[in-house]
Amino acid sequence: MLSRHGIRSLCCAAVTTAILGMSGITSAAEEVKIGFLVKQAEEPWFQTEWAFAEKAGKEHGFTVLKIAVPDGEKTLSAIDSLAANGAKGFVICPPDVSLGPAIVAKAKANNLKVMAVDDRFVDAKGNFMEDVPYLGMAAFEVGQKQGAAMATEAKNRKWDEGGWKGTYAIINTYNELDTGKKRTDGSVKALEEAGLPKDHILFTAQKTLDVPGSMDATNSALPKLPGDAKNLIIGGMNDNTVLGGVRATASNGFSAKNVIGIGINGTDAIDELKKKESGFFGSMLPSPDKEGYNTALYMYKWVTEGVEPPKYTAMDDVTLITRANFQEVLTKIGLWK
Repeated sequence: MLSRHGIRSLCCAAVTTAILGMSGITSAAEEVKIGFLVKQAEEPWFQTEWAFAEKAGKEHGFTVLKIAVPDGEKTLSAIDSLAANGAKGFVICPPDVSLGPAIVAKAKANNLKVMAVDDRFVDAKGNFMEDVPYLGMAAFEVGQKQGAAMATEAKNRKWDEGGWKGTYAIINTYNELDTGKKRTDGSVKALEEAGLPKDHILFTAQKTLDVPGSMDATNSALPKLPGDAKNLIIGGMNDNTVLGGVRATASNGFSAKNVIGIGINGTDAIDELKKKESGFFGSMLPSPDKEGYNTALYMYKWVTEGVEPPKYTAMDDVTLITRANFQEVLTKIGLWK
């Protein structure tokens, strides 16, 4: 028979066990918060990333704290704010990739995990910070798909007949940016694999990564074309580098039906695709929906299960949008306004 002391001991043990059990339940049910910081919150691309990050949160049980970080000061302030609000980590597309070391230092000071999306951090020497998990576009592979799409459309128009006689490609390059070089290298490789002769490909360097910069680059290349040049393929690392090139061909007398320009990004090409006629045929649209969802889920698993995301996740899932399908495709992922 138990003494009073023994009974009291059992009761205390039972109460302690119950409290510990309740403590475990509370811990398991604690709200998990992660941040999702983007440089241009007003852009449809980032709105879509946010929307699908929140979708991941709803499906897996965590909260996404969305913050716009248009400059360095707001970025560092946002990291402090996340910590104050109980976040465990954050995903970020930084306003400036050179902020990488400062972002990592601030995250460590606040005991937050950090993952980059879209734009990869670089250190003081301009090298990628490969120790920080990153998810972004697979530049060379996406470039290959761009080149293959241009070659396919050229063949649809029978431009390859007679050994591609009269058909030339002008590639606007920006090799100072590693991503840019990889995209155009991939594009050129695909064009060559499709049969376009190497001596039918002209390279012209851009001084600036915008429409005027690509117009200037293409304008400088056009006089170098042989006299039989009739059909032109215009390539570049993004939509703007191709848009400027296409406009240069138009101002130099090339008809829209004799030009094929395909960009990369999609969101900068919408106005051009609304036009009834243009040498700008389409754009390779990446997947902001998947990037938002996947990075948010990666971060959630990292802070709750200790599963660190891969150091580099390459996304080469792109869709060719043209006048025929762009509205339908953009609507599906929330990019159509």
